[in-house]
Amino acid sequence: MFTLPEIKHSFDLTEDQIMIRDMVRDFAKSEIAPLAQEVDEHHRFEKKTWERIVELGLPGIPFDESVGGSNGGTLAYILAVEEIAKVCGSTALTLAAHVSLGTYPIYAWGGEKLKREYVPRLISGEYMGAYGLTEPNAGSDSGGTQTSAVLDGDSWVLNGRKCFCTNANYAGSFIVTAVTDRARGSRGISAFVVPRTTKGLDVEPGEKKLGMRGSDWGSLVFEDARIPRDHLLGPEEDGFKTFMKTLDGGRISIGALSLGIAEGAYDCARAYAAEREAFGGKLTDLQAVQFKLANMALDIEAATHLIYHCARLKDAGQRYSKEAAMAKLFASECAMRVTYDAIQIYGGMGYSREYPVERMWRDAKLCVIGEGTSEIQRLIIARNILR
Repeated sequence: MFTLPEIKHSFDLTEDQIMIRDMVRDFAKSEIAPLAQEVDEHHRFEKKTWERIVELGLPGIPFDESVGGSNGGTLAYILAVEEIAKVCGSTALTLAAHVSLGTYPIYAWGGEKLKREYVPRLISGEYMGAYGLTEPNAGSDSGGTQTSAVLDGDSWVLNGRKCFCTNANYAGSFIVTAVTDRARGSRGISAFVVPRTTKGLDVEPGEKKLGMRGSDWGSLVFEDARIPRDHLLGPEEDGFKTFMKTLDGGRISIGALSLGIAEGAYDCARAYAAEREAFGGKLTDLQAVQFKLANMALDIEAATHLIYHCARLKDAGQRYSKEAAMAKLFASECAMRVTYDAIQIYGGMGYSREYPVERMWRDAKLCVIGEGTSEIQRLIIARNILR
């Protein structure tokens, strides 16, 4: 049996970061990988896997100990996402959405009462977190939000609909955007924390998906849904800024998710090419295959540097909007290229469900759409460099 040599890049990781990475790597290989194909095949959200993720403390990695976290930082957290994504994109997406979209905005912009009420519950796994931004008529044009919020005494009354909401059917709390002053356009959008128990909130299961089939999603329907006045997240009509900053952080997560998928496909393709015989030798003897593997390795190396650098900027409290767009754009398109070439190396076998590379290719497609399409990332980069 051919054994792949282990590539040992440190990327200047600390001992604690390496320990977290290795712990999650072992967990992913032993407990997540064996279920990945079945979870994908049956579009099944695996609750027991989520319970183990919570048990291992992964949702608390980037948060302070004061709210129940472990103060590990952004880089340690994305290492966890990356390792899980190597074997199952769906599971990595569940964690990424919970932490970056469902928890971090409350931690960063919520008042003390909101933070005390929700963040410890989200970190401990009592709640799963979700984020409602996209609407049937407002996707990339997030400033076109139609969901409304009207102040009525001590309550906000929400009406509207959100779609493509990851974790929706299992979430205990949602962060959503709604228009509070339509005359001000995107400046009139606010952000809110909505408990699942809110009357007037209905959650509808999502349709079956191309990829990330083990990741839950759904739609949120608000019909005169009342939430407490103090569940406004950040200043009123600052919601657009809040969710744009949220997406900056989320793009680091999606970058790590993309990187993990690419690494998983590369490892599979490299092992297969080293064992498969054709034209009188191994596939690795063929220059065409060597070039594909070289391009994969190059893409992955570059994506790793971009993502880790961006995580360090966030941990250092520096601006990272442009860097997050660059990291997410490059890593997600890297995942598409690597998974495509992995299937090519497998040939007809790669088109079969017998091997995981076709699943990885399907999973990678979400990464060039979610958290802002590739086109939106290029707009963000352009605006930053042309200021």
